[in-house]
Amino acid sequence: MLKPAMPNNCASAAIVPASRYANCAGYEIHYLDWLPQGPTKATVIAWHGLARTGRDMDALAQFLAGQGYRVICPDMLGRGLSQWSRAPQEEYNLRFYARLARELMDALALQKVHWVGTSMGGAIGTVCASGLFEPALRQRILTLTLNDNAPELADAALARIRAYAGQPPVFDTVAELEAFFRQAYKPYGWLSEAEWRKLTETSTRRTDDGRVTPHYDPAMIQQFTAHDDDYLIWEHYDALAIPVLLLRGVDSDLVLKPVAERMQQRGPGALGLLTWLEIEGCGHAPALNVPAHFDAVLACLNRA
Repeated sequence: MLKPAMPNNCASAAIVPASRYANCAGYEIHYLDWLPQGPTKATVIAWHGLARTGRDMDALAQFLAGQGYRVICPDMLGRGLSQWSRAPQEEYNLRFYARLARELMDALALQKVHWVGTSMGGAIGTVCASGLFEPALRQRILTLTLNDNAPELADAALARIRAYAGQPPVFDTVAELEAFFRQAYKPYGWLSEAEWRKLTETSTRRTDDGRVTPHYDPAMIQQFTAHDDDYLIWEHYDALAIPVLLLRGVDSDLVLKPVAERMQQRGPGALGLLTWLEIEGCGHAPALNVPAHFDAVLACLNRA
């Protein structure tokens, strides 16, 4: 397993993000704002996966801020500290997520950004960069990193996600929930003991009876039940003409190797703009917490 160098660098170790909120499409959306200590090179939006929160991006954001990048790490609607949808059937889908992303960028006056997305976050970045849902975003995304995400996802993996995400488990203690997370997210690869504890504590909420459960709205699963093929987005991928990095966990059951090979022949792949890296020791999805991951993302940003 890959393990991180300790520390990544002296500058990044001292950076503490600001916790902020923005009004997007009538909802309060939470995000962490990682500001570099010196001049800002550019802004990166780092968006988490389906049932996760923006805190998953802490390690990468700390590294990139130390390299001079401002990094915005949102909690998607229905996750973390952001509000839950009042109309889940209509709003938990990629089209509405693209609207939220556009309104967040507008609220922060971000005209040009790099995008790093894990799983769902990668799909959101793809549909934003294509401009097919939100024409105002066309040409505002400079590079796109897809962390174990593709324009076509494996049916068996989607069935697995539907099975667990719509019925989040409930436990008496945080220790029990941490044990669940350690098993559920074992495919992330190596995480330190401190990272497992942080992952648990930043994605836990109490239920009405005082027990603990993952911190997301179970109704977000309606993205899969009310919107057939919402993640089948070849049309959006084919419209991209920007540098794209695909990080695929070697053991991923969501992004199959034949799909990655097709990505090399279409859209940015056909233009020579796709870089595809296989990440050893990971499935779905690499945790973006070790130097090899940092270096790959940074190389993609430098292609703009």
